Amino acid sequence: MRAIDLALKDLSQIFRDWKAALFLVLMPVGFTLLFGFVFSGAGGGDGDPRLPVGFVDGDDGRPTSTHLLTLLQGSESIRPEVWDRDDLDAAKDRVAAGEWAAAVIVPAGFGDGALGTGEGDSPRLIIVVDPASNAGHTAQAGIQRAAMRLMSATQAARLTANAYQDQGETVDQAFLYTTLERAITAWGDPPLQVITNQSGAAVEAASESEGAANDYAHSSAGIMVQFAMAGLIGAASILVLERKSGSLQRLLTTPISRLEIILGHYLAMYAMVLLQLVILVAFGQIFLAVPYMGAHLATILMIVVTAFWAASLGLLIGTVARTEEQVIIMTLILMLVLAGLGGAWMPLEFTSEAFQTVGHLTPTAWAIDGFENIVVRGLGLASVWVPALVTLGFGLVFFALAAWRFKFE
Repeated sequence: MRAIDLALKDLSQIFRDWKAALFLVLMPVGFTLLFGFVFSGAGGGDGDPRLPVGFVDGDDGRPTSTHLLTLLQGSESIRPEVWDRDDLDAAKDRVAAGEWAAAVIVPAGFGDGALGTGEGDSPRLIIVVDPASNAGHTAQAGIQRAAMRLMSATQAARLTANAYQDQGETVDQAFLYTTLERAITAWGDPPLQVITNQSGAAVEAASESEGAANDYAHSSAGIMVQFAMAGLIGAASILVLERKSGSLQRLLTTPISRLEIILGHYLAMYAMVLLQLVILVAFGQIFLAVPYMGAHLATILMIVVTAFWAASLGLLIGTVARTEEQVIIMTLILMLVLAGLGGAWMPLEFTSEAFQTVGHLTPTAWAIDGFENIVVRGLGLASVWVPALVTLGFGLVFFALAAWRFKFE
């Protein structure tokens, strides 16, 4: 209880300067709008937001390759770019450089093998992807969906050909190609369709939500995580001032214990960061239609662990710094470095593999991953357990270091 009283005292000091408190909300809102505007529609030079994927046809333009390209072009997540170089190493280089999220290579003999007119087993499609890239996983899933449709259509063509042969009919390659085309067409115009109707208001709301999320989802998550550290300046400065004035030593003469003193100051930092995150999430959901509440339990979990990590970092800064100036310098340097490396300004999947590896040595990258799994990738609670646990681990380490280094004089 005494720790809570100490935390309330710190919070009253922090919010006494209402301009500084307002700054902690207005600044991240402004940067969210700025970055969202700058990077909106940055999916490609033609304004297509889908992930670029290389397509290399090594099977001499057979109908199977053409149909696969058509299926890829109809994907909602990937945008195929035809490349005329049948060079696996070069395709790998372009994926590694981040020019493509992935690449799919149609090997020679693929079409004949898929339709059963070739010799031996059918060669498999070659998919080049960076396993450490979130964009790569998304692109791979899109490629696999198109490939499965193509293989289902080739299987239908083969079964049809076998049925005709059983009736004594002659089946040639042209027949297989015609049957394959009909099967592919059936995907776009199935004989059985499920039609759902929504009210105009619901459709309009859904459309607005999707558009805003595409533009502001990353900037909202990234800037929110970045400015969770900015709010630590005032709280950590209080700790430094109390140490310089001797208030911490005088507290030891009261019934409050050393642990309660540490917890009291920590709870003030935690409550402040938690409130800031809640306000920014609410702003993103209500005004920018960023779908945080699409998986509300996952969002709550990420808010809780992000506030825990940030507050632990603030306690460590307040413990190590000797003056208010040092608090400001240390906080700003850590905020900028961790935000830049962690992908707060630009998604890490748009950077090199080495940069992504370094970035994930920081808690900001994991916190942003967790929020982006919700608002960018549309995933649920199961997708944030790993980012949440890693972020929590960073927080525990920072808290342990702060408690170990905590000085009352």
